[in-house]
Amino acid sequence: MTPDARLAASGARWQHPPMIATRRSAEAGHRRKFLAVVDATPECDRAVYYAARRAEHTGGVLVLLYVIEPAQFSSFLGVENIMRAEAMDAAEETLAKFVARVRSIPAADPELAIREGMQTDEILKLINDDPDIAVLVLATGTGSEGPGPLVSSIAKAGSTFPIPVTIVPGTLSDGDIAAVS
Repeated sequence: MTPDARLAASGARWQHPPMIATRRSAEAGHRRKFLAVVDATPECDRAVYYAARRAEHTGGVLVLLYVIEPAQFSSFLGVENIMRAEAMDAAEETLAKFVARVRSIPAADPELAIREGMQTDEILKLINDDPDIAVLVLATGTGSEGPGPLVSSIAKAGSTFPIPVTIVPGTLSDGDIAAVS
């Protein structure tokens, strides 16, 4: 029995990877972009710092993405609008902290993106929308819970993920990252 037949027999549905635009970062007039997802996790700083250093060393661009999860807005319309505005303010404030952090690195003037939706969906949409994004940079959690939900989610995509993913150990110091980036 073929793998597709086994999948069909199990009742699961096969999902083809989404159509992703061809990467253009190696073409004339384009620059390789390193995407880092900004959130409230402590390891996020490790991914952002590594991506900023890689962008600096390769003449690339750092892209910082903050995703506002839609589940936050499940109330009445008036309350939903207030919650959405507060979430946008929190996103802008968080991004501003990371921009200040990476501006200490020469040539690190990041592009910023704020999207609303499911985190992995919005990562894929941004990758599709910007054909210069060539590498997604994530960092592992440092606790006993495992690498973290985003790393685990992206790892499940496996060979269907459209670009390379760099996973930075969440325990690395700035000096360690500078030495390997």
